[in-house]
Amino acid sequence: MELRIQHLSKQYSNGVQALNDISLTIPAGMFGLLGPNGAGKSTLMRTLATLQDADSGTAHLDAIDIRTHKDDIRRLLGYLPQDFGLYPKVSAYDLLEHFALLKGIDNRKERKEVVEALLHQTNLYNVKNKHVGGFSGGMRQRFGIAQALIGNPKLIIVDEPTAGLDPEERVRFHNLLSDIGNDKIVILSTHIVEDVADLCNNMAVINKGQVILKGQPLPLIDSIQGKIWKRFIEKSELTQFQQNYSVISSRLTSGRTLIHVYADHQPADGFTQAHGNLEDVYFAAMAGLLKTDVHVNHNSNVRVA
Repeated sequence: MELRIQHLSKQYSNGVQALNDISLTIPAGMFGLLGPNGAGKSTLMRTLATLQDADSGTAHLDAIDIRTHKDDIRRLLGYLPQDFGLYPKVSAYDLLEHFALLKGIDNRKERKEVVEALLHQTNLYNVKNKHVGGFSGGMRQRFGIAQALIGNPKLIIVDEPTAGLDPEERVRFHNLLSDIGNDKIVILSTHIVEDVADLCNNMAVINKGQVILKGQPLPLIDSIQGKIWKRFIEKSELTQFQQNYSVISSRLTSGRTLIHVYADHQPADGFTQAHGNLEDVYFAAMAGLLKTDVHVNHNSNVRVA
């Protein structure tokens, strides 16, 4: 199972170029699509989910053309959009059964088995008779995954699934996603770096409608080791350091400003080397400092191009 995206572009009527020549090959397993709000992630997800057409380019799930065979794709698709509306006064069981019926599971016994299995899988069985309008944010997201899994889809798209979740629900949701299985393509679209670091074997960074980095998280992290430097500074010094060095991030730590700088060698006295992580990879890519395509070929040899 493989999803091949080739030269997808999309411009909206207001002139915004949401996608600009996007090309990606996504294998089975968890794939992270990382980028800031407004980067084009949701546009790409809606296009792959057959909710809108691109202006140009193609996308194929194995041999199936997503643009010309929408019904075939929809039979294989599970989708959890960023804004997932629910009927608030319907119980979780009844609403999931309704979705199963819409998905084509006409046999009542089979539908009951599917619904109950999914409620157990998402840890919602004990609240199956509760109205979904009374669900917490995490419960709503788990219900969203339950409906996305109806029909045993081969392509699952989840768009910003952990935004707004508390830490406990976020961990629970991560565990749920990791259990979905490696025989499916699961695209996790998010602006949260930790989600990709925790879950994904392959990833891409998208910004302003373009793919600016793609590869596997661990080789990407390895590629920046020795190039990330840290230093505590006064907040008033930040602008000066940004002018003189390639500052990729700054944050308050215990009331002090900690900066990370991308450089091949120690930028100046006072800097110490930091162990780079996926957040550093992301910020370096967003700053235009990292344009490395790191991946593993079929012989599992890392290639840096």
